[in-house]
Amino acid sequence: MLHTRSVWLRAAAPVAVLALALTLTACGGNKDASSSAPGSGSGVDDGKNSADAVAAADEKPTQSPEPSGGVLRPGRSGTGQYKEESGKTTYEVVAQKVHVGTEAEARKVVQSPEDAKGLVAVTAYVKFTNKGPGIVKGLPKVDNGTEIYADGQRGGLLIGAPESLPGCEDPIDIDNWQVGESHTICQTYMIPEHSTSLEVHWGEEGAARPFIWKFDGAG
Repeated sequence: MLHTRSVWLRAAAPVAVLALALTLTACGGNKDASSSAPGSGSGVDDGKNSADAVAAADEKPTQSPEPSGGVLRPGRSGTGQYKEESGKTTYEVVAQKVHVGTEAEARKVVQSPEDAKGLVAVTAYVKFTNKGPGIVKGLPKVDNGTEIYADGQRGGLLIGAPESLPGCEDPIDIDNWQVGESHTICQTYMIPEHSTSLEVHWGEEGAARPFIWKFDGAG
């Protein structure tokens, strides 16, 4: 999987450069968080920790979905609503796994390698199931509710990361999303490389209590 990420990072560079510059500015400077993050003595430069995070996420849901936001184990699902063009839709949502890249890979995303100093790209794999009340017509927006936090700070969204990664689907290809149908849609964020805990958040914009899946030890 790490090799696949390397290929993607090279291919995505022309699209991701501007987005990275904008999001890092808007998020208050993730580079500063890299030096102050707790547990900064451990990095993600060999991909080993990424494999640990993926393994932790393989845990299957053992109970009914949670009815509202809150902290969940990786692989445990929750149920919430999101406003689509065709109206409010209820989704069952589960963060299945995260994939952590390396700083060397992140440097290939930007025009100036210094822009990615101390940063890595993290991809969250989130599975959504349409629970109704009807079909989601046109381009779904539910994945816009996904965010990644590292050591308590929101990362920088990497716009333009292709959904052609193994296991990821492109929302553009999802049309007339039927009730009961599931899709895995990924989001990629840039975070400080020495982060010791990752959280995948999902909820409507401004949600007071989003769902939070914790991937401790992923960095």
